[in-house]
Amino acid sequence: MSQTLAFQYVLTPTGIARDARISVDAEGRIASVEQGGKPPWDGFFALPGMPNAHSHSFQRALAGQAEARAGSDTFWSWREAMYGLANKVTPKDLRAIAAQAFADMLRGGFTSVAEFHYLHHLPSGRPSLSMAQAVLDAADEVGIRIVLLPVFYQTGGFARAGAELEARAEQRRFVHRDIDAFCRMLEQLASRPCGLAPHSLRAVPPRLLHPLIEAVTAILGDTFPIHMHIAEQPREVEDCRHAFGLTPVDLLSETVSLNERWNLVHATHVSRSELETMARIGVGTVLCPLTEAYLGDGIFPAADFVRLRGRIAIGSDSNARIDAVEELRLLEYGQRLSDGMRARLASEEGIGAPIWRLAATAGARALAQAVGAIERGRYADLVVLDESHPALLGVQPERVLDALITGGDARCIRDVYVGGERLVQNGRMANGRRIGSRFARTMRALWPNALESAA
Repeated sequence: MSQTLAFQYVLTPTGIARDARISVDAEGRIASVEQGGKPPWDGFFALPGMPNAHSHSFQRALAGQAEARAGSDTFWSWREAMYGLANKVTPKDLRAIAAQAFADMLRGGFTSVAEFHYLHHLPSGRPSLSMAQAVLDAADEVGIRIVLLPVFYQTGGFARAGAELEARAEQRRFVHRDIDAFCRMLEQLASRPCGLAPHSLRAVPPRLLHPLIEAVTAILGDTFPIHMHIAEQPREVEDCRHAFGLTPVDLLSETVSLNERWNLVHATHVSRSELETMARIGVGTVLCPLTEAYLGDGIFPAADFVRLRGRIAIGSDSNARIDAVEELRLLEYGQRLSDGMRARLASEEGIGAPIWRLAATAGARALAQAVGAIERGRYADLVVLDESHPALLGVQPERVLDALITGGDARCIRDVYVGGERLVQNGRMANGRRIGSRFARTMRALWPNALESAA
């Protein structure tokens, strides 16, 4: 059903529009954005919903479970805790966990998600479509727009002395026997928006990338997005150099024809020449500032990449904390701490509008979906701010988004629309209590003494 929504202010691709009227067609797409909106308003200030370009939804259940100090604690020790969770989650568990993660995303300003899904098989290791279906069912229940990125995973690390390392026992749920087995699974999922995620160069031997992409192209066509973890940790870069004599980004660029469909996740430890190569080719970068800080990864040179006209999307990754505003704040503040200067991703508009627009636009490209902007033809995925929140009270309209990024968080979000349908109203979802109760029961079963989750 078509409808018209009226907002006092709207962030458009060209600036902030006042008294805006957004017409939404029966498919949930924006038919027009015009001035002339009048009370009663549907909200104060509407932003394009933020695409979440990198999520492992099952890791929502790991929050708070791997924080005790354990020797020289690094990403690699955290990974052992993640394996412990991954090897006991059932399809029923995953449905409950993913629904909570996706509900948190909607309330946190994310209206679409690229789910980097590698928990493929049952706890026994037996192949099953039920894990992927649990994620899709959870997204449908919540109402978030989802692009599934099935992960291809083969090896347990970079080659040693010319021999590829077999995947570890803890990784058996991630691994398909070969490309044909992976594609048989993908064929059953291809009726939904899908892309491809070769996990990383440590988990996918470079020799397999070209035949993998060819096989997936035969199923999905030639417009699907490709996402890959890369250069997240110094050890990963060192191991790649030792095995191949090249850094991960250089190895990837010599192995496949990189283009704008590629999205490199993290890319934390890249050289200046690699950064320039990525920007020149048009490869997107997906940054996850909260997770990168949580895991101690480091800080990607985002300000330099933007100056090179590089694309930066954001993702919630480990989902320990899900908040689009906080991701953007840490993105900017990480650059300030790294460079010792202020306003690293700002423009003459300030920081709020440019950084939201930057991530939303790049996120839409990363998902290959018509989202990320309030303009004709895009889906009416909207985040509406609460003018009564203390962080925004009394702030001039042109400074509201600056106040949001520097002083606000998800609690500044009042309503959220997906395809023109309001799924969050006054900060709450109609089915939020049921989703929270089910998640709490799942957490108590997975972790002794888990506390009741707030609905």
